[in-house]
Amino acid sequence: MTTKQSKSNILPIMVMFMLFFMIAFVTNFAGSMGVIVKNQFNASNALSQLGTFANFIAYACMGIPAGIILKRKGYKFTSLAAVTVGLIGVAIQWLSGYVESFGVYVLGAFISGFSMCMLNIVVNPMLNTLGGGGNKGNQLIQFGGSCNSIGGTLAPILLGYLIGSNVETASVADAAPAMMIAMGIFLLAFIVIFFTNIPEPHMETAEEKAARLSGGKKKDAHSPLSFRHFVLGAIAIFFYVGVEVGIPNMANLYMSNNPAVGATIAGTIVGFYWLMMLCGRLIGGSIGNKVSSKVMLTIVSSLGIALLLGVMFIPEAAAITFRGVQLPVSMVLMVLSGMCTSVMWGAIFNLAAEGLGKYTPAASGIFMAMVCGGGIIPFLQGLVADSIGYIGSYVVTIAALVYILYYALWGSKNVNTDIKVD
Repeated sequence: MTTKQSKSNILPIMVMFMLFFMIAFVTNFAGSMGVIVKNQFNASNALSQLGTFANFIAYACMGIPAGIILKRKGYKFTSLAAVTVGLIGVAIQWLSGYVESFGVYVLGAFISGFSMCMLNIVVNPMLNTLGGGGNKGNQLIQFGGSCNSIGGTLAPILLGYLIGSNVETASVADAAPAMMIAMGIFLLAFIVIFFTNIPEPHMETAEEKAARLSGGKKKDAHSPLSFRHFVLGAIAIFFYVGVEVGIPNMANLYMSNNPAVGATIAGTIVGFYWLMMLCGRLIGGSIGNKVSSKVMLTIVSSLGIALLLGVMFIPEAAAITFRGVQLPVSMVLMVLSGMCTSVMWGAIFNLAAEGLGKYTPAASGIFMAMVCGGGIIPFLQGLVADSIGYIGSYVVTIAALVYILYYALWGSKNVNTDIKVD
């Protein structure tokens, strides 16, 4: 990429970074709401994750259609549509606090999930393209992920502050200020994107559109699913997003329902988890052009397994003092695991998308559909927690990390290089 090209890409890159922030803020807001839902509606650990489940299951519904929209309408149109849908989704969640309806809240979370899916469809391939693919593309995604972590850090801390020490009486309406902030971010993003010139490298050409509409377009014998490393990578993303969300969500429930800790401290500690993700992504971004995605993913998945084993087997009685509160040592390891999950998304995406060429937009849609793991895995973890306790439920996330390690070591190799991709 030339210097001139790099300068012309600065504004689109900044827009993508802002969208990354929005994705995490709204998504982590839904995850942190589990504490309120559990107490206000007397929900089980599994049902307390229903907002997160709805938010992420929307990816399964919207992933492939969003990929088609991206191909036919381009990055700018898809971005504007996404922030509009997101504004509507958060507004419905905000409304649920006043009608005191769990169903309305879940509906809002589901609609917000459509928006998050569409935004993810845009930002990842766009940053990878603007970075030129390869290690440079991975590096740019890691820096974008840093903005994602900032949004992820602020959401639980803000919600924990709003709840305070009144966990038993907290309601969705208490979170209204956070929702107003989210709606303001969406509105600002719409204005900025509308007036920004965004490159359209993967949008269908006039000839392709004419051929599609006339029915004369020849059906491609291949698709992203023809590539083994992409299929296995999509599965890895399913497990990864579940791990990223499941670790802090369960820790938040565990600490918030511990009278010795409380929601405010719990929200702060969970915020530190996302802060560690920010640190990890900054480190990943700084070395991303020197260290391969395969090596990076191998190291962090192995370390993540070790840390979560520590969470499970260190006695719960072992504690340290934090702000005058006795905090379980296991939660310190939970926070540190954020350093590991931080770079997994960019590394997996980079490995799975490598060598796909013209199949990249469609691949992004399938990839996003698999993000539904962020709702399914925490829900399953909640079911396990109902049976064997919060700490024991981390066996679910450890099993997911074992698969990610397999993908890094063996599953990420492109064995379908004979397929024409230009």
